[in-house]
Amino acid sequence: MTATDSGRLPGRRSGRHRRPHDGPASYREVIALREFRALWFAQGLSLLGDQFAQVALGVLVYQRTESPLATAAVYALTYLPPILGGPLLAGLADRYARRTIMIVCDMARAVLVALMAIPGMPLAVLCALLFGVVTISAPFSAARAALLADILTGDRYVVGSALQNMTNQAVQMLGFALGGVAILNLGPHRGLALDAATFLASALILVVAVRPRPAPPRDNGSPPSAWRMALGGARLVFGDPRLRTLVLFAWLCGFYIMTEGIAVPYAATLTGDPGLLPVVSGLLMAALPMGTVIGAVLFTRYVGPDRRLRVMGWMAMLSCAPLALCALRPPLFAVLVLWVAAGIGGAYQLAANAAFVQCVPPELRGRAFGLVQSGLLTVQGVGILVGGAAAERLGPEAVIALAGAAGTVCAVLLSPAWTRSREDVIAEVRARAA
Repeated sequence: MTATDSGRLPGRRSGRHRRPHDGPASYREVIALREFRALWFAQGLSLLGDQFAQVALGVLVYQRTESPLATAAVYALTYLPPILGGPLLAGLADRYARRTIMIVCDMARAVLVALMAIPGMPLAVLCALLFGVVTISAPFSAARAALLADILTGDRYVVGSALQNMTNQAVQMLGFALGGVAILNLGPHRGLALDAATFLASALILVVAVRPRPAPPRDNGSPPSAWRMALGGARLVFGDPRLRTLVLFAWLCGFYIMTEGIAVPYAATLTGDPGLLPVVSGLLMAALPMGTVIGAVLFTRYVGPDRRLRVMGWMAMLSCAPLALCALRPPLFAVLVLWVAAGIGGAYQLAANAAFVQCVPPELRGRAFGLVQSGLLTVQGVGILVGGAAAERLGPEAVIALAGAAGTVCAVLLSPAWTRSREDVIAEVRARAA
């Protein structure tokens, strides 16, 4: 598919026009772009449906098996497919038109989730369908990330990413809060059907509001295999010191995301009233996302593009260092303050993500994003599993403190490499934004 002659839709400004690179973009400026609004709304709608589906699936599996292990195992399926299939399938976003990839993936996921919603579906088939849904998410996410970088240039990409990140955090909290009420009234099967409908709605939004673009250019000859594309993405990311350092900074999230996996047992140590356990657990689980939202707003609104990259190492340390203070066994209020502070530090991911986008050639972004996303899921999943196992022996506060200390040490060790690459990255970002 090809774009229009003018390269923009009638009656709106193109996302490609130039702007000064030395000042931050505004949220209003980003939201004014019709294509960004479409991606933003479609993502939020689909994510809300996913939260309902996670609650529905957990209830459905537990009702059938009455086994916490089976319920947890099904939830683990949301991590495994992207880890294995992400690097292989994400390269499709560099072979075909990215809008087309997203629409096809949305339609396929709608069909698979609709099949999951059929009453009486065998558990083994349910798991197989879930595996397929999550696997198809890999090329969708890669295509979406690459397309977003085409729509938003320069500092707009940072602001747009921040806005989407804040929306995702808010939708997740809202979705989990409303999911239980919705499933109580609708039942798990109707909850899954609702998720299927959100995928159809997302596809429709993409068809109507995102203009067609041609597939990324590639060398003449037969298209490379998925395996070769995955290897090429790995060589690209880890062969470039700038990209390698940015990716390792991004993967530090495994240390602080661990807190979510053991928030409930930690909450039990902070309150002696079992009736308050859900409330305290909810407060703990909301603290990190709340800090991330606050940090994203402050980081994008009051810190200039170059300055964000220069303080990224310090922000990475802040994302983990407050957690180490949990070793002192502070009271609940102090723990919440520490976790919010860690979430604020996690806003450095916006700068790392934006710099990564600018340093990767546009025609290779799909496979590069797929590799990074798979790594993110791996470190988060492994971190949660390791943290849970360690908490059985050491206690949750000790594990959280050790994770915070280890993450801080890793951030400190990465800082010299980042200092050597930082000015080159800033120059690259400036050149792309100009």
